[in-house]
Amino acid sequence: MQTGAPLERPYMPARLDPRNRTWRYRVQIRLPDGSTKRIEGTPNINTKEAALRAEKEHIFREEEAIRNPRVPCETFEKFAPEFLKTCGAINKPSEVATKEMILRCHLVPAFGSLRLDAIRYAEIQDYASGKVDEGLSKKTVNNHLTVLRRLLVVAKKRKMIETVPEIEWLKVPPQDFDYLDFGEAQRLIDAADEEWRPMITVAIKTGLRLGELIALRWREDVDLVKGQIRVRQSATRGVVTTPKSGKPREVDLGDEAIAALKAARHIRGPLVFCDEGGRMLGKNEVKWPLWRACRKAGLRQIGWHALRHTFASHLVMRGASVKAVQELLGHATLDMTMRYSHLSPATRREAVKLLDGPFRGDRAATERAV
Repeated sequence: MQTGAPLERPYMPARLDPRNRTWRYRVQIRLPDGSTKRIEGTPNINTKEAALRAEKEHIFREEEAIRNPRVPCETFEKFAPEFLKTCGAINKPSEVATKEMILRCHLVPAFGSLRLDAIRYAEIQDYASGKVDEGLSKKTVNNHLTVLRRLLVVAKKRKMIETVPEIEWLKVPPQDFDYLDFGEAQRLIDAADEEWRPMITVAIKTGLRLGELIALRWREDVDLVKGQIRVRQSATRGVVTTPKSGKPREVDLGDEAIAALKAARHIRGPLVFCDEGGRMLGKNEVKWPLWRACRKAGLRQIGWHALRHTFASHLVMRGASVKAVQELLGHATLDMTMRYSHLSPATRREAVKLLDGPFRGDRAATERAV
């Protein structure tokens, strides 16, 4: 079949059916392969003009179907592996692993036997409410819906479905974050094992993510003379990729961070923080030293990401601008950093001080501006 050839059809005007006084169209079209097909229908509005317009639209749809034939629709379970292959080409390994887990443990069991075009608004919302009833957080369920929607978008681009169904995201309350105050942070550093104290100190004083810490290299990333770290890479499950934002960033070092890095100097290999053989540290290896330090310091058990929150919180509480904190953390948007803004009482205090004292401006000019 020549998909680029137009359809041939005799011109037949819309006709009024004398039995019920309804305008309708009926026309026989010739397909590019020589066969014929009859199309017919009635317009939404009972007029001759509407019938002619409906006929043209119907013929256009037939031509579009020939030019862009739809791929046979598959079941969700069958298409899921193909979707993951597309993710592997554009996502980091850690993101692909997360999507694979969500598909395997949640989405495939729920939608696996359904054809992709049978997944509609009702099925999606029933899934979301069911997962909440199972005890999953709304944020986690929204993560599932994100993967589901992306899969359906890919299916639409491959012409397996005509439209992507509407998805209503669950309203998630503002997320709390844990951080250490100034005294708690110092107690944690003091209580840490000697070999782990530099890494914990650098985490608190630079805000690097755990993956960025364990992928940090002496020669390429650390400049103690300039007092700066250039975050170029991150590691997840032993796989080294770019930082989460996808872009490198520079983090200036204070005196305590520089002293901690000097104390961590070794000749075991290129990595700043590594095991005795110079091998990259794993996630399970680094959690125990931190928890041990928490216990010795009499603190609640926290994770490495809480040290990143601590860095940002301390900066804001000391008067750093939210924009500067955003750049140091490597946040893609300022909204991600704004959650720390409430920790700056000085900012609010300076704002209300603007109302103190008499206003010495031109009152008439002010009134005119108002």
